[in-house]
Amino acid sequence: MRESALRARRRLSTLGGPARRAWTQPGPERDVVVQAGKAALAACVAWAVAGWWLKTPTAFVAPWVAVVLVESTVYRSIAHGLQQLAAIATGTVVATVVALTLNSPMAAMALVLPVAVLLGNWRRLGSQGIYAATGALFVLTSTPVTITGSATRIAEAVFGALVGIAVNALIRPPVYLRGTRVALEEAAREAQEILDAVADRLTAQEWDAVTAAQLHERALRLFRLVEQARSAVGWGRESLRVNPRRRNRALAPPGQDYDDAITVLDYVAVHTTGVTRAVLEASDGDRREPRPGPAVTESYADFLRNSARAIRLYPQSRFAPGGHDRDADHELREVVDDMVHTLDALRRRLAGGVLADPDALAAHGNLLTQARRLADQLVTR
Repeated sequence: MRESALRARRRLSTLGGPARRAWTQPGPERDVVVQAGKAALAACVAWAVAGWWLKTPTAFVAPWVAVVLVESTVYRSIAHGLQQLAAIATGTVVATVVALTLNSPMAAMALVLPVAVLLGNWRRLGSQGIYAATGALFVLTSTPVTITGSATRIAEAVFGALVGIAVNALIRPPVYLRGTRVALEEAAREAQEILDAVADRLTAQEWDAVTAAQLHERALRLFRLVEQARSAVGWGRESLRVNPRRRNRALAPPGQDYDDAITVLDYVAVHTTGVTRAVLEASDGDRREPRPGPAVTESYADFLRNSARAIRLYPQSRFAPGGHDRDADHELREVVDDMVHTLDALRRRLAGGVLADPDALAAHGNLLTQARRLADQLVTR
């Protein structure tokens, strides 16, 4: 009982965090709450007209469609609305024709449903294709089947779609630009923390295999953060399509800067993974080769710290509230210049110390190549 009570408390505390954030500050949690409220409003409006005022026989269709079409973006509401109406209308018409021809609901169901399900896989209907079978079921499970009843059902679906799209477009239409910036900053911050941690261990000559493995796992997860940022850029662009809030000049769609940032973060993820893998291999207690000495590790640690600092400055210089931050951009260029100088010095040291060891030369050469590309990307992008 105690364990169950503790688990229940943990779950309640987990739920309390998002609820508190939704109440106190803008963010994804509040966006979800707003969309839920809009869906409920759309259903109430559709039911008030179709069920309470007009008293149509299948009034539930209107609020049902209205709820479904309060989508995450206005564009998606319209696109899915058209697909859903096409699917419902097709299933309803086919089921009505077959049912009236056979005069047997069971026989009509046996013939219509396989066709409707296959139609639901049609690419042009997308994820809404399943509603062809749903529309057919509504016809075949309600008796008697009449042309008037089927036409009314399609009209209710059209009305519900109009209500859902209108509510989503006119009442705080969703915009995900804030989430786009947050995703980019989160990926950059994670890369910065990983590189700083590696630099600290290289400086202290700490070759702990467990810690190195943990850092490498974080670096591998960095690719997922970059992919999430890429997805967020797409969502940000889609959220402004056919969106009335786009008239607000402060809500500019993600431009080339965002695509450039994704490219840079891809390089950052590759470089960070390569560095952590090299440190992990060097931390292997069974390795025969000697570990790099302070002359190499300290210089490379300086480069990693500069890389981390540049990665921190990059989103600040590109995505400031008023556009580019000139001060951050100037500081970023200075940091990248230091990175290049550090790399040149490290290359000279390596040339004198590892030429006799082909394996060491290949490993260090790969890291230097990645590092130089990263430095170039941070400025040219």
